[in-house]
Amino acid sequence: MPNELRRVERALLSVSDKTGLIDFARALSRLGIALVSTGGTAKAIAEAGLAVTDVSDLTGFPEMMDGRVKTLHPKVHGGLLAIRSHPEHQASMIGHGIAPIDLLVVNLYPFEATVAAGKPYDDCIENIDIGGPAMIRAAAKNHNDVAVVVEASDYAAVLADLETHKGATTLTLRRKLAQKAYSRTAAYDAAISNWFANELGDTSPAFRALGGSLAETMRYGENPHQWAAFYRTPEQRPGVATARQVQGKQLSYNNINDTDAAFECVAEFDPDRTAACVIVKHANPCGVAEGGSLLEAYERALACDPVSAFGGIVALNRKLDVEAAKKIVEIFTEVIIAPDADEEAIALVAAKKNLRLLLTGGLPDVRKAGLSLRTVAGGFLAQARDNAVVDDMELKVMTKRQPSEAELADLRFAFRVAKHVKSNAIVYAKGLATVGVGAGQMSRVDSSRIAAWKAGEAAKAAGAPESLAKGAVVASDAFFPFADGLLAAAEAGATAVIQPGGSMRDDEVIKAADEAGLAMVFTGHRHFRH
Repeated sequence: MPNELRRVERALLSVSDKTGLIDFARALSRLGIALVSTGGTAKAIAEAGLAVTDVSDLTGFPEMMDGRVKTLHPKVHGGLLAIRSHPEHQASMIGHGIAPIDLLVVNLYPFEATVAAGKPYDDCIENIDIGGPAMIRAAAKNHNDVAVVVEASDYAAVLADLETHKGATTLTLRRKLAQKAYSRTAAYDAAISNWFANELGDTSPAFRALGGSLAETMRYGENPHQWAAFYRTPEQRPGVATARQVQGKQLSYNNINDTDAAFECVAEFDPDRTAACVIVKHANPCGVAEGGSLLEAYERALACDPVSAFGGIVALNRKLDVEAAKKIVEIFTEVIIAPDADEEAIALVAAKKNLRLLLTGGLPDVRKAGLSLRTVAGGFLAQARDNAVVDDMELKVMTKRQPSEAELADLRFAFRVAKHVKSNAIVYAKGLATVGVGAGQMSRVDSSRIAAWKAGEAAKAAGAPESLAKGAVVASDAFFPFADGLLAAAEAGATAVIQPGGSMRDDEVIKAADEAGLAMVFTGHRHFRH
């Protein structure tokens, strides 16, 4: 037998998720592999009519302390860790009556699911697995002799190896399984440590662990020469990571990034209050609008920048209906994401085979705290998600002129959108729809000029006699450091401004606003988005 092959004589199975367990155990038994198991797993195997040795009979000790102690024993760990070719290890096994364990099958207590379900603190603690990770790590360390399985999805690969090699596993498979095993325990411990930090209110723990499960391997990253993969974290936040893809080709790296940006933005709009649509291109909203229906909201969002919308992402805050779907598919669209869709709309979108339709089952809570991460060379930055909402802010009128009720509604709308535009961000809005967006410029005045130009281009596309910036309001994600950006907005025809305030030159900017006849409010909250 080649040196890399290791015959499996005995397998220890201990799983909380029983999916596929009996079929797998039955296949192992047919191959002449002795089964050892614990608690509920042993009971399930025995009830299926298969011979199984309870781990208590193997160790000579009963399960104790409510099952906290059952596999933490030399006869288990010795069987997993002994190097089969090592004379002293073999002597220890013989001397202490330790039988080798050649295959370990363990999936861990459902800690992440317990936390996601909002269970009490003590329930979460009891779902922290101790024996499972200890056995997994032991088997993975000794992968030269032992195969370790942590997911039911690997049962088929193990059985294929065993059947091909007459009851033995290959070193190649054992190494792959070992890598996955350590990844699983690392992600598991990350979930526990982050939960503890959250419970303690510790935003800067000494060690910040990250963990996720592979959702899919991507064809490439932002560019074809970059590899990429998509991972899901334990956070149960409705969005692209949790969505059901009804149809369409595989999402690309850029699709996922843009779709997330679009859906997070549209979630700012309460579906019980209004229908809303967000169109995103290259992670920036190029059109956002409210409406009496999704169709109206989409048409008004599209009117802001119909050129950029081509090949964009459309996010909706309500169930996609057929009327909106008919309009959306008139131009090339990469992705539609919505909480749900009616059957007629799904059937209509299906005619566009490459168009991805994602249904999330709900909207994310924009006020919910969460973690935002970004890598830098040699490390990463961690911060709280920007969960500030304009509806919760006290708006202070800083000018002589008070904004009208209509202007005030548009100001709130524009600032809601500006939160999701890359800095420096300037958003023109009128009638609860964007009419010009300036994003990501090095100078705020440039963003203001670009947004005004966009409003002019939108007017041309719509056949309007004058720029859509005329009579619009303007939102800035951060304060105007000088009056020039504000004056550019006034020159474009804006009538009111919303901004955080806080500049050393606030007095100068307020004076300029008064001289231009603008109404201006401060929010006291900045929305940088780099």
